[in-house]
Amino acid sequence: MRQFNVILAGVVEHEIIATEMKRLQQLRIKDEIPDTLIMVEHPEVVTIGPKARKDGVEVPPQFETSPIDRGGGITWHGPGQIVAYPIFLWDLDGEKNVAAIIHLLEDWIINTLRPLGIIGERDSRMQGIWKAGHKFSSVGLNFMKWVSRHGLTINYNTPEGRVEGLPGCGLPTGTTTSLNALGEQGLTRELLEAMLISTAQTSLNRTVAKFSCQSSNPPWPN
Repeated sequence: MRQFNVILAGVVEHEIIATEMKRLQQLRIKDEIPDTLIMVEHPEVVTIGPKARKDGVEVPPQFETSPIDRGGGITWHGPGQIVAYPIFLWDLDGEKNVAAIIHLLEDWIINTLRPLGIIGERDSRMQGIWKAGHKFSSVGLNFMKWVSRHGLTINYNTPEGRVEGLPGCGLPTGTTTSLNALGEQGLTRELLEAMLISTAQTSLNRTVAKFSCQSSNPPWPN
């Protein structure tokens, strides 16, 4: 089974992680590093994808924004949200298919939450994971030679009204929310990090090789 390294980055600004993801993606393409998973929380920022820029989507002025190159529209990042960025080479059996990879990541989120008594589901309106008609988890990737950047988010306890006040990925305002707002309380970033790691082997056909907890900003040692 393929192995991957895990980087627990703590709280780091999105633009800093975006630069590090590009560096790691190039190293993975050259086979100089193994598959690598970054887990992080960002200070508040709204990322704006190409579709949102093309469609002229406006973000309220009280939000800091940052353009990105993954698919989709706008995505909120901030406190109470865990972000997982798999810098993976997706070339195992059945993986060289973007829809299949998205499906794998969605399954990973569902399998992570199920032991906690949280039943997430897909919805035909948008990729990601939903509960009670509300989206609390997003998935969006960028590929180069089948090595991915960007990844997934889980909103577990975001500040009241922040993510709900945005038309996330083109959905009507109020559709996106957090698990806490849906009645799932007591979740922490540390708990979700542990659960994501524990379910990765069965969900992603990969096993953890090495952990590192970073106390400084990247670039990190390979």
